[in-house]
Amino acid sequence: MSRRRTSGAAPSAGAPQCMVTVCRGCCCGTPKVPGLDHAAQLSSLKTELDGVARVRAVNCLDACEQANVIVVQPSPAGRAAGGAPVWLGLVNDPDAMADIAAWIRAGGPGLADPPDILDLYAFGPSRRVRRTLEA
Repeated sequence: MSRRRTSGAAPSAGAPQCMVTVCRGCCCGTPKVPGLDHAAQLSSLKTELDGVARVRAVNCLDACEQANVIVVQPSPAGRAAGGAPVWLGLVNDPDAMADIAAWIRAGGPGLADPPDILDLYAFGPSRRVRRTLEA
């Protein structure tokens, strides 16, 4: 996971935001990942990041072996600072969700260092999957 920091300051209100993509397809967000209230997880993330990042659910990111998958795309400022999309898998724990939300509130990719624990969740998707998401 890229660790770049430009200012350490959270993005200002009205600034272009990170995009958070939450997979809710054939495996993510379904009973195939048991013991998790998937709807509450998505709702909580939307609430925690309201006004800070755009959160969207998509049908499938084709990384089913990593269910539940979340992709954090940098804001324009984060991308200009060298940030790249960060793919996080096996996000099935409320503490992981809290760490992700705190990192995004601090600026996200390119603008803030993620908590070290998120290294355990980071993975690289196939090129085909990355192209699909970026299109």
